[in-house]
Amino acid sequence: MAKKIYVGNLSYNTSEEELRDLFAQYGTVVSANIIIDRETRRPKGFGFVEMQEDAAADAAISQLDGKEIGGRNLRVNEAIAKPRPTHGSYRN
Repeated sequence: MAKKIYVGNLSYNTSEEELRDLFAQYGTVVSANIIIDRETRRPKGFGFVEMQEDAAADAAISQLDGKEIGGRNLRVNEAIAKPRPTHGSYRN
């Protein structure tokens, strides 16, 4: 099963391709996404990488957390799924 990784404190100049290449050193990358602000269309400075093998994801997390890339120290850890809020639903 693939493991999703949160990557924070990214340089605003980092591309999804650069993010994918960085993590590909550790194993197969299923996807790499940088989150973009809807209003400004600029990167928010964080993203997510999904890796095919758990062991490769764990290696990437341990090696890249705190590493300086693009003048910034990355924050890398396993992404934890949080329930999304339901908009427009009535609650008692």
